[in-house]
Amino acid sequence: MTDEPRLSAREMLDHLDATLSRRTRIRAVTALLAGLAGAVSVTSLWWSEPGPLPGRTHLSFALFTVFCLAWACYGCWLLTRRVPLFATEQVVAAWIALAASVVTTGITVVAAVRSGAGLGYALAVGGLFVAVALVLAVRAHRRRAALLRRRRELTRRERS
Repeated sequence: MTDEPRLSAREMLDHLDATLSRRTRIRAVTALLAGLAGAVSVTSLWWSEPGPLPGRTHLSFALFTVFCLAWACYGCWLLTRRVPLFATEQVVAAWIALAASVVTTGITVVAAVRSGAGLGYALAVGGLFVAVALVLAVRAHRRRAALLRRRRELTRRERS
């Protein structure tokens, strides 16, 4: 037996702080600023090209800009949340990272094939990034599932 008072599930959920932790705020601001800086950098490079660019290069610049803006939106979304997220932010970040890794690897592999050099390096480095992003996505989903399972257990316990 423990001497700790028993809190109901509602009381436990109410004790969760409505503000973000310092670590989460730092992550959110970093994602927001890095995303905005990346979008500004990529679009300024894109617009300042002296001559006409091939269609695939326009597509690459557009995709990189979209991924940078996705990180900026993620940071903004995370900063505006005032409720417990139950690891949703980690799942969202993992999916952005996985999508960016897969697309960037694809672009790099296509560029390597077209230039005729470095295909092995492009596949190795890209594969590493994709593998890490995939591991992070699986871990984030598992963590979220465990938190939601715990919340369900607490609410069931409260009802009975």
